[in-house]
Formats: sequence, C-alpha cells, structure tokens
Amino acid sequence: MNICVFCSAADLDDRYVVPARQFAELIGKGGHALVWGGSDTGLMKVMADGVRGAGGKLIGISVEFLAHAAYEGADEMVVTKDLAERKAQLLARADAIVVMVGGTGTLDEATEMLELRKHGLHTKPVVLLNTAGFYDGLKEQFLRMEAEGFLPLPLAELVFFAEDGVGALAYLEEKAGIQG
Repeated sequence: MNICVFCSAADLDDRYVVPARQFAELIGKGGHALVWGGSDTGLMKVMADGVRGAGGKLIGISVEFLAHAAYEGADEMVVTKDLAERKAQLLARADAIVVMVGGTGTLDEATEMLELRKHGLHTKPVVLLNTAGFYDGLKEQFLRMEAEGFLPLPLAELVFFAEDGVGALAYLEEKAGIQG
C-alpha cells in the first residue's frame, strides 16, 4: 500500500519525533511505501529515514521552491511546479492518507484531502494521527460541524482519528483489505 503522509518539515520535540519514527518503522516493516513531501528536514526526514531503515520504499513529491531540501535517498523523487500540483501528485500516488502533526501547510493538505473525499472525488481512507492530543481541538470542531449539519456525511466516513501509529496502520490495512 502506498501511504501518503502529510507532516511537518520542522524539527520538533521528542513527543512528536519518537511516535513518528515508530510509525515510519511500522510502514516499512509492513512492506508499504511512504509517499510524502520529499523533504530532508524535520518530521519528513524522520519518516523517510524510518521507512527506509525498515525496508520500505520512498516516493517523494517535492516542489520547485523546496527542491534544494529534497531527500537524497528516495526511490523516486518528483518535483512539481507549485503546491497545488504537489498535492494532486501526492493524492494520485496514494492508496491511503495519514495526517500527522504539522503547521499551516499540513492543515491545508488535510482539509483539501477531506474536502475532495467529502465530494466523492476520492475514496481513499484518511487518518488524522492525533499524537499527544495534537488534533483534539480539530476533532472537537469536526464533531461540532457534524452535529450542526455542516457535513453531508457522517464524520466517521470522512476521517478516522487514531491515537497512535499502530491504530492508524491497523485501520488502513483493514480498509485496504475491504477495498482491495
């Protein structure tokens, strides 16, 4: 399975780095490929190193203005002209999507993937990996959106909130088994 992971390129505290490394190792040991933003910094690098170290494949999708920071050890590295093309390529190459901790770029990627799923433009499972409660506030907001009628489908059909990498991967493997 090609698992697209959206996450930060920033250097972060161990409360985020350690679970990211563990999740990356699960991806690699499971024989899955990481499809990611292709960066050689922050959590993106942690994910790539972890997947590579556990025997997994790396498919990077970078963008021209960030190509100088592209991960050198990827099996494949695509450089797009802009962020919109990058997101389209990430989605096209993924069988599933996991959103990890990140800033505005990660949030932008997450909401676009959810909006496309909401409208039926993709049916790939989407997981928000809620490391250290990072997405508790967003989960609360989504529950309010659902309760007040802003979502045209149940939240559980739109996104799965996982508390750890084991739960995220188990959900994705179950969904892949049903769909595949």
